[in-house]
Amino acid sequence: MNATKMGVYDICKGKMKEFGFKDGMQLQFLSAFTAGFFMTCTVSPFDIMRTRLMNQPADKKIYNGFFDCAGKIFANEGPLAFWKGFIPIWGRFAPTTCL
Repeated sequence: MNATKMGVYDICKGKMKEFGFKDGMQLQFLSAFTAGFFMTCTVSPFDIMRTRLMNQPADKKIYNGFFDCAGKIFANEGPLAFWKGFIPIWGRFAPTTCL
């Protein structure tokens, strides 16, 4: 996860420099904030599935593993269901990427 975040951070920093941002705190913050956004885009679906698998009742399983969970979420709720709770997840990652 850190390698992806750093790659996006470096790309964002380079693009923002092209748009005229000077090296400094503002450039670093905006680059980290953007990297956190893209990290959330990629991590959110796995976080949703992990949470659902962990919270299902032990005596009455709803999902039979990772792929079954993904298939049922997609079939029953549509593809956007993988990004439910996007803002709270981003709120969890934003401080760690910006610090």
